[in-house]
Amino acid sequence: MADIDPADEINELAGTLRSIQDVLDLDSMRKQIEELETQVAAPDLWDEPDKAQKVTSKLSHLQGELNRVDGLSRRLDDLSVLYELAAEEADDDTRAEADKELVSLRSDIGALEVRTLLSGEYDSREALMTINSQAGGVDAADWAEMLLRMYLRWAERKGYPTEVYETSYAEEAGIKSATFAIKAPYAYGTLRGEHGTHRLVRISPFDNQGRRQTSFAGVDVVPVVEQTDHIDINEDEIRVDVYRSSGPGGQGVNTTDSAVRITHLPSGIVVSCQNERSQLQNRATAMNVLQAKLLERKRQEEAEKMSELRGATTTSWGTQIRNYVLHPYQIVKDLRTATEAGNPSAVLDGDLDQFIESEIRWMRRQESDAQ
Repeated sequence: MADIDPADEINELAGTLRSIQDVLDLDSMRKQIEELETQVAAPDLWDEPDKAQKVTSKLSHLQGELNRVDGLSRRLDDLSVLYELAAEEADDDTRAEADKELVSLRSDIGALEVRTLLSGEYDSREALMTINSQAGGVDAADWAEMLLRMYLRWAERKGYPTEVYETSYAEEAGIKSATFAIKAPYAYGTLRGEHGTHRLVRISPFDNQGRRQTSFAGVDVVPVVEQTDHIDINEDEIRVDVYRSSGPGGQGVNTTDSAVRITHLPSGIVVSCQNERSQLQNRATAMNVLQAKLLERKRQEEAEKMSELRGATTTSWGTQIRNYVLHPYQIVKDLRTATEAGNPSAVLDGDLDQFIESEIRWMRRQESDAQ
């Protein structure tokens, strides 16, 4: 900090914040908030619960975004005053407080700047995530469950609602797969870089000889479908199976055959839902999941065609993307961005922001280079 004039850095951060404000278009945001507040005040809003949930969620998100920008602007103004006060009174403690706030502001404005990079066609959507255990036996199933907890904890830290649609438990420990939704605006754009294979290295808790084990789990991220999406699924293209929901160790969760599994025959995609009591509700949710996966497949096919027309190579994020090493040393490292953290426990408890922000910037560069 001694080599940099704080006033210069504050001016630079203020310029960055003004650029962010231009991109976010705060006047338009305030207008949207007014319109949504009018809708929320309507007495018949909750006659359609799904629509009401989306309206209130969008309003909460926009209000949060606006408050976030306004708050950063106030903090920058206060910081200038704090530095002036420290200089006038030659107060080292006040100067140290100002330096600490400058570091915090730099981080917070950088995080908001990343948000402005989310401009893809589906980036503003909610996210639908599926985790599958891969190579590694019981350790891989346990690893898949650890990843499920990691993402649910990340969402909880952000205050994002989540809903687990289906969990397929492994015989000994962990899960074979799980599908869940993160119901927040821009959840898909924020999390789509998490798509790929995640690798864990540790001393296996399931090996009585205490040997090191490498396990793999796959993470799939797709945008939630909306009414404007045109994904037609013919009844003769799907097979619907019903079964009884079960929990860990085969324990029955439901006494009726209400869980639904849908197989899309042309693509081989299989989706399930078991969280609702009603078979009809589970089928409706499973169909929404299937539509989301088919929408993402359609998007990928279109992107590949455009890449071929441009003569560009298609970038695949479906390969191994991150290592989580718990033994013989401790580190989490992203293979694309080289971002790393020396505290895997914090990462596995949902502290993912540094990885997510780095991969958003990386993906934006990749997409810009391909154009």
